[in-house]
Amino acid sequence: MTETHAHSEPLTDTTAIPGIVDRLRAAFASGRTKPIAWRREQLRALRRLLTEERPTLEKALKADLGKSPVEAHTTEIGFVVNEIDHTLKHLASWLRPQRVPVPMALAPAKARRVREPLGTVLIIAPWNYPVNLSLAPLVGAIAAGNTALIKPSELAPATSAALAELLPRHLDTEAVAVVEGGVPESTTLLEQHFDHIFYTGNGAVARIVMAAAVKHLTPVTLELGGKSPAVVEPGVDLATTARRLAWGKYTNAGQTCVAPDYVLAVGDTADGLERELAAAITEMFGDDPRTSPDYGRIVNERHFDRLTALLGSGTVVAGGDHDRDTLYIAPTVLGGVPADAPVMAEEIFGPVLPVIRVPDLDAAIAFVNERDKPLALYAFTDSEETKRRLTARTSSGALAFGLPVAHLAVPDLPFGGVGESGMGAYHAAASVDTFSHTKSVLDKSLVLDTMRVAYAPITDLKERILRRML
Repeated sequence: MTETHAHSEPLTDTTAIPGIVDRLRAAFASGRTKPIAWRREQLRALRRLLTEERPTLEKALKADLGKSPVEAHTTEIGFVVNEIDHTLKHLASWLRPQRVPVPMALAPAKARRVREPLGTVLIIAPWNYPVNLSLAPLVGAIAAGNTALIKPSELAPATSAALAELLPRHLDTEAVAVVEGGVPESTTLLEQHFDHIFYTGNGAVARIVMAAAVKHLTPVTLELGGKSPAVVEPGVDLATTARRLAWGKYTNAGQTCVAPDYVLAVGDTADGLERELAAAITEMFGDDPRTSPDYGRIVNERHFDRLTALLGSGTVVAGGDHDRDTLYIAPTVLGGVPADAPVMAEEIFGPVLPVIRVPDLDAAIAFVNERDKPLALYAFTDSEETKRRLTARTSSGALAFGLPVAHLAVPDLPFGGVGESGMGAYHAAASVDTFSHTKSVLDKSLVLDTMRVAYAPITDLKERILRRML
């Protein structure tokens, strides 16, 4: 597979972008997206796209990232289908106004919280899961009753082109649009007025998005990344631990924001864990992973060069092979990695797993807390006390015991980061919350004016009543 490049010519004329946004804003203003029937119809149409156009999407994902059909289904297409099904099942209850109690001083009255759509939202998607991370946020935007503009990543051009072709075929073109391109198109998009911006990617671009959003006081959701650690304590089943770490790390060739970034091996676990990780890689991908139909490739030469430069950060325990012509880097484990090694300086985002030795759990907790808050923290332990300590003494977007990555598959767990790993969350009801404004509604009848006690002039009697009531 050769390097994946952005298209040489803009696929969306930048001069057309303001008109596209205006069309979406006009559609929202018309009220067409607010009825729940419209939202359900569009979600079902998106589901048909994913099922009927599956071969086209699988082909695009293979071209961009070397994904197998099974991986394309489990991590991209099928994932969004499940998100849609869950949303359709629960949407009515999520949108139902919520009654809240009214203080005695205002009685009799009624109060409720009502969700209303924000308006027109911009979804900027990354290249590593280009179907999932374009369309899962779209599910929430539609469910909440918004119009939406999707900007797929130019680094996954086959998938970007497929989405640009397929979405207008299946969805309401007045309410959903796609803009293709790179930096010029993104820059023009960020100059427009949106009611919410949902960005998935890295911290550097997130700061650009935030700066642009300030001009219109546009709220943002930032789904970023970081170095997600995995703590392994003595006494656990190292073979099972290694298989689960290898699965979480090497899916999509490690190009996953919640993949285990490095392992903190507590006490004497490192040697045995490294042996089991090597065995797990062979078990999953064979003696030569480059021939495995289940193992992907690096997205482009720039990321390939960045990753291979990290291989000297420790002793290669497993893997280490690479081929620039095919963008192949073997599933790799590095042992003897010092805390200040280059591989520990930034998110790896590739199939390289460093193992760092720490003497005890306190040292592991300190190691995590000395760094930016991660998108996820994983721990493999048989100790309930360890679980309590990690829950209480660390901060991360998510915390999972015994299994990495899979918390994304729990529909009602909000997904998002904290600090440098992001802000805001989505999936299921959290997506509807993200793309909605919760409006407070108070309803007090004019038939009986119980408020007269609060009106001036305030007599001694009124004062006594008010002090007792408030």
